[in-house]
Amino acid sequence: MTEKIAVLGAGSWGSILANLLDENGNEVRLWSYSPAQVAELNEHHTNESYVHDFHYSESLRAYSDLATAIDGAAAILFVVPTKAIRSVAQQVTAVLRQTKQQPIIIHASKGLELGTHKRLSQVLAEEIPADLRRAIVVLSGPSHAEEVAKRDITLITAASADETAAKAVQGWFMNDYFRIYTNDDVIGVELGAALKNIIALGAGALHGLGYGDDAKAALMTRGLAEISRLGVALGAKPLTFIGLSGVGDLIVTATSVHSRNWRAGNELGAGQDLKTVIDTMGMVIEGIPSTKAAYELAQQQKIEMPITEAIYDVLYNGADIKEVIPQLMRREGKPELQ
Repeated sequence: MTEKIAVLGAGSWGSILANLLDENGNEVRLWSYSPAQVAELNEHHTNESYVHDFHYSESLRAYSDLATAIDGAAAILFVVPTKAIRSVAQQVTAVLRQTKQQPIIIHASKGLELGTHKRLSQVLAEEIPADLRRAIVVLSGPSHAEEVAKRDITLITAASADETAAKAVQGWFMNDYFRIYTNDDVIGVELGAALKNIIALGAGALHGLGYGDDAKAALMTRGLAEISRLGVALGAKPLTFIGLSGVGDLIVTATSVHSRNWRAGNELGAGQDLKTVIDTMGMVIEGIPSTKAAYELAQQQKIEMPITEAIYDVLYNGADIKEVIPQLMRREGKPELQ
């Protein structure tokens, strides 16, 4: 069954998901805060600042007015940076109070809110009251906008406490190249999505420093152990971390040049300073604030996360990236499964 769906955020992932939904026969309204970007999408059907050499469906419409974009929508998909989720949700709530809609709220962003350390579904639940929404669904898994744009095979997860809502989202998105699995472990899916960005920074740094495949495999494996430890302590199901939103998302983010977190780490490993990396990336590097949030959560929960701590020291304490690696290697020996 097709529906009217509003997509908030016209970056690479948001715009490509909007295009996919449109091609699946849904009426899609893509919102951007940038009038120039809206004009480009509507007049030229391109989004060159985010997805090069891609022609969007001519039936996909973009809007700069939020109220118009979400009016009458059965679902609202948030694909804005983590730091903007709360403020955009507040604006959405103001509109929903006037229209009396009760849409399914979906988000496909990956991060933790700085300061509060809250997962994004928690932020959305705080800002959009229950009487103004049917459910909250998290869309996450191993995916790059560039590959979905090429109709490469992609499998991700729709996680929600509301199985009916998760299945509705599954139906809107699925097609010959994009497959969705449902999951009820919202905590695990969101934490896997946020924390893998930290390990991707480290994997990129190893590449920039000249390390080989053995080192990268070690980092990803022990990184997954850290993610699982913190996730389970916060209420996630252990098996979620060996699924699509756990190891799957970690693999794609920590090995691909499409990953901005991997690219940022690679530049840091090659000797570039952090400010320059941030200034020249052109898109949000979610792994940087996620490292701070995860480090602080680990301290609160008394969870051992040595890789995260080492990356935090590089990003926030100015530690030499070439020195933290031998420090990690020389840590006291221990059983693997502790």
